[in-house]
Amino acid sequence: MLRVFRDRPAACVLGLLLIFAGNAPAQHTPASHTSAAGRAFAEAQKKGPLALHAFLWEMPKGGDLHVHLSGAVYAETWLRDAAEDGLCVDPRKLAFDKNGKQADGTCVLGDVPATAVAKDQHLYDEMVDSFSMRTFVPVTGESGHDQFFDTFDRFSGLDRRHKGEWLDEVATRAAAQNEQYMELMNTPDFKSAAGMAEELGYETDFAEYRRKMLAAGVMKASVDAARAEMDRDEASRRAREHCDSATPAAACKVELRYIYQVLRGISPASDFAQILFGFELASADPRYVGVNLVRPEDAVYSLSNYATDMAILKAMHTFYPKVHLSLHAGELAPGMVPPLELTFHIREAVEDAHAERIGHGVDVMYEDHPYELLKEMAAKHVMVEINLTSNDVILNVKGDEHPLPFYMAAHVPVALSTDDEGVSRIDLTHEFVRAAITYHLSYEQLKQFVRTSIEHSFLPGESLWRGSDPETLREPVGACRAQIGQEKPTGACAEWVAGNEKAQQEWELERRFHTFEARF
Repeated sequence: MLRVFRDRPAACVLGLLLIFAGNAPAQHTPASHTSAAGRAFAEAQKKGPLALHAFLWEMPKGGDLHVHLSGAVYAETWLRDAAEDGLCVDPRKLAFDKNGKQADGTCVLGDVPATAVAKDQHLYDEMVDSFSMRTFVPVTGESGHDQFFDTFDRFSGLDRRHKGEWLDEVATRAAAQNEQYMELMNTPDFKSAAGMAEELGYETDFAEYRRKMLAAGVMKASVDAARAEMDRDEASRRAREHCDSATPAAACKVELRYIYQVLRGISPASDFAQILFGFELASADPRYVGVNLVRPEDAVYSLSNYATDMAILKAMHTFYPKVHLSLHAGELAPGMVPPLELTFHIREAVEDAHAERIGHGVDVMYEDHPYELLKEMAAKHVMVEINLTSNDVILNVKGDEHPLPFYMAAHVPVALSTDDEGVSRIDLTHEFVRAAITYHLSYEQLKQFVRTSIEHSFLPGESLWRGSDPETLREPVGACRAQIGQEKPTGACAEWVAGNEKAQQEWELERRFHTFEARF
């Protein structure tokens, strides 16, 4: 905690402590359990993780707003798809060999066909471990951070035609846990756009650079191709789930939207091209509801280009003010980078890039003037996507070292998310159980997380909630005040909900809560 108060006079420090004493972190003052569901949750909490899992598996969980599609798919699926694609596996590197197939269709010396992996249990287990955090134990020279990020290169190289299958997998898992909405980070093919940006030559006059990129015509072609690919992928998902039949799968009810994820750090020109591509695609296709930047925040390319990327995003905000932005920021911990690198990432994402949501935000208490930043985030309603397991395995940050209680105390909106549930071998229920146990949260606090996930989704339209404090999420709009929890809205409320996609999902969430809580 000493790092938080650097360069502050004693009176200022005492004042900050007194201010936050009235808003103590949630685990110290859990809300009272007044509802029957709250009392049932409290009983499960006393019995431990297994009872909590059974309770929370059935509880409505709203949306998962921070989830990478490639990281959400389990290793077993990658191995099955690799066998279908006829890929080769390098058993020494425990990875798909992208150049392993010879002209005659056989694998190069030392590789084995992916079709053979399932016949060798030892190799199969090693591949699953290589593609995930399963059984991983940090050792000198090999960290959880490195294992986590290395997995993506090991299982890459599959045909993109499988994406409908991957969408079905994550939607099916979500439906089983009573999730209803997901925003999946996804990267369309950006090679043509990036190639044009390199050909034109990088320049810092972003307005002119954008004009040249759009005039070249490649951007429109890339957007059209991405939309066509999504049409194909969603059609494949719907076919797998029999969504247009008389007996659709439960997964059909999970609404999927997409965040364009920029693979930052290839080059400044590539960063610009991808960011522009993302904003153009989100403007043209309502299925893409926002933009985000990915790849390790502590990498040399991320650190050296962070200010430039924020400047590009600031310019894009002026060109595309209606396109939403969520940013990975503060996915850092002491020791990973020089101390000064911990002091500004979240603030620049909020103030310069105009991010509406922050992914991770783990180093917030190491930022310059952290309490002022928390107050600013609360005032601007900047939500934080909390990924507890991911922060543990990648950053080794957990328990009292995680800032979740500080966000809650400062009234910064937060919601739980999975990040990469396939790589971490978890699901959203696991994150709810972990949060409830670690921070002694009440049912009402978890319910608030759930409501926040839909309230801060990037869905278009107005919210179902109103009031002087919009983050309270307890006072519905007037037309719907007497109908919350009903199966369907009627009258003026029905008309209003029909015109607002966000309100539709919030209505559905309250219906699910009513059904769930009526059991107790």
